[in-house]
Amino acid sequence: MKAWVINQFGDADVFQEVDLAMPEVQPGCVLIQVAATSVNPVDYKIRSGAVADLAPDFPAVLHSDVAGMIAAVGAGVDQFQVGDEVYGCAGGLKGMGGALAEYMLADAQLIAHKPKSLTLAEAAALPLVSITAWEGLVDRAHIQPGQKVLVYGATGGVGHLGVQLAKWSGATVYATVSSDEKAAIAHRLGADVTLNYRQQPVEEFVAEHTNGDGFDLVFDTVGNDNLQNAFKAAKLNGTVVSIVALSQQDLTLLHVKGLTLHLVFMLIPMLFNLNRAAHGKILSKLAQLVDYHKIRPLIDSRSFTMADVAAAHQYAESGQAIGKVVLTY
Repeated sequence: MKAWVINQFGDADVFQEVDLAMPEVQPGCVLIQVAATSVNPVDYKIRSGAVADLAPDFPAVLHSDVAGMIAAVGAGVDQFQVGDEVYGCAGGLKGMGGALAEYMLADAQLIAHKPKSLTLAEAAALPLVSITAWEGLVDRAHIQPGQKVLVYGATGGVGHLGVQLAKWSGATVYATVSSDEKAAIAHRLGADVTLNYRQQPVEEFVAEHTNGDGFDLVFDTVGNDNLQNAFKAAKLNGTVVSIVALSQQDLTLLHVKGLTLHLVFMLIPMLFNLNRAAHGKILSKLAQLVDYHKIRPLIDSRSFTMADVAAAHQYAESGQAIGKVVLTY
């Protein structure tokens, strides 16, 4: 099969097109004929060597997100049949081949039937980011109707799912953006109020929109040093959920405000074979929400093929993309 691999860590130009042996179907697994994948930050961090411990062995086939058609079914798998269209976040990590190939072997627990109302390319944009948002807001924070929820990074990969899931949950959704264009997108996604963080500091919008009390729940998809802003924005005894905390932080505000902090690392089931079935179940629920028109992917207007993977990585890393960057055959 054709595949795009890396044989060393480096810039986006390290990808090489090669021929590899097709994976053999294993018990509990399915073989997916890949139609599309999308770029997530973890993909280019693995490629660059920034998180080398997560990388598959060289020649490494990267990319976790996949959408495609079932080409073969392993022993013990009864929920999928050859020809089914599926999506999932199921590889591209240590010990697991990724989606930058014509075929991908995937643990059947990690995938689900794709939303009927989406194309395979559209479905490929969802798995990692939607599972992350679901784990943060639903599983960890137990989001409730009527809460005031602040979502940082409203038009980003995880952020645009956070806005929609919060709205579906019955919350009043406040979303941070950096431009009028992104504000319009955030409103279309369901945000009740948009906040331009470049024009209004956190103290001002907390005072304006919460009478200085703070938000019930803050979903911080920016993370690292932005955690301090998230702590400032949360109410006393409130909740902060972050998806990026690879930094040293002062926890003073966390303590004096009595905050609860949840950190989401959605790759844990894949890396440690821990409760993988939960991800398949989340994707099945999300497919229903998509088909009920409660959730939709935000996909950047630029299109890429698998052969354009270097350009796709460069574009995703540039920070210019709005929503997800998708690659198709």
